[in-house]
Amino acid sequence: MKRKITKTTLLRFILLTLSGTFLTGNVFPQEILLKDYRPKSIYNIPVTRIEKAAFPVIDMHSHAYPGSPLEIDRWVEAMDSCGIQKTVILTGATGAEFDSIVRAYSKHSDRFDLWCGFDYTGYNTPSFPASAVKELERCHRMGAKGVGELGDKGYGELYSTPVAGVGLHIDDYRMKPLLRKCAELNMPVNIHIADPIWMYEKTDSTNDGLMNALDWKIDPDQPGLLDLDELVITLENAVRENPNTIFIACHFANLMHDMGRLGAMLDKYPNLYADVSARYAETATIPRHMRAFFEKYQDRLVYGTDMGTDAEMYRTTFRILESEDEHFYCIEQFNYHWPLQGFGLSLKILSKLYNQNAVKILK
Repeated sequence: MKRKITKTTLLRFILLTLSGTFLTGNVFPQEILLKDYRPKSIYNIPVTRIEKAAFPVIDMHSHAYPGSPLEIDRWVEAMDSCGIQKTVILTGATGAEFDSIVRAYSKHSDRFDLWCGFDYTGYNTPSFPASAVKELERCHRMGAKGVGELGDKGYGELYSTPVAGVGLHIDDYRMKPLLRKCAELNMPVNIHIADPIWMYEKTDSTNDGLMNALDWKIDPDQPGLLDLDELVITLENAVRENPNTIFIACHFANLMHDMGRLGAMLDKYPNLYADVSARYAETATIPRHMRAFFEKYQDRLVYGTDMGTDAEMYRTTFRILESEDEHFYCIEQFNYHWPLQGFGLSLKILSKLYNQNAVKILK
């Protein structure tokens, strides 16, 4: 069957031929999709490869990614090759699920610390939170060193299993006995609040984080949904009202666009820390500002990844934290199309970020 060639198709063929597209591989700029855009730096400038971190690392934010004992063994090999001394696995799990993770990682118990979640079963009944406190104590006896990752993107805590705490924000009065028990058991609490600001903005041509914004879009107009600012307030309320409980606001409390607000909370509350996990790309666009932030709050920040188990992933984080490299891309890792810059942190700061602050928290 012959295919009919329209005038439009013929004209397009002629234009492509005249422009040299078929010969050079070039395309019209208006035909490049953002998802296919892969810029490459043309600058002849230093490129730093850091095989191992400057100090032994405690990764304060990871998850139970491997699905088999062999995969866990390979993860340990990757950790060894990059200088990762220990990894905190935020399971968010309770009950039988938590127990199964404990068994899975028992072979490498010296390399992994396991944290549990909260059990919200029956959280609208009179038996709660006493039942959840009891399960927390049981998980602690099973080896849980902390609680997390809790997560609230507007509707309440949704990361703990087997039951999500819909409507339960971290400052809810029903959470108080649980947070108090965490203090008694010396169990720090890692909490994910909101998402980056790009996910709340219009997904149009003005959104410079557009590709991730499309993937993680949050509609702030949903009924009953707390927005980013309101969620940060719930975190601050909980930190203030539970001064004996250690809180770790993961991902810089998703305040990369307003680090001054996070800094103000760190100034006020000695029981608040922040981890830097999974927000390398969002901060590597403002390296001088971030270096100043790390300098000021060097005693309150901890290293984390939250990006899998691959050795090259670790090395990318080292490059951003340790080197002064400029204008390099890691689109496949982070899904942003902007260039990254290294912070060039001092050895003094790196020693605290990688290890000393975590040791202080974990005791």
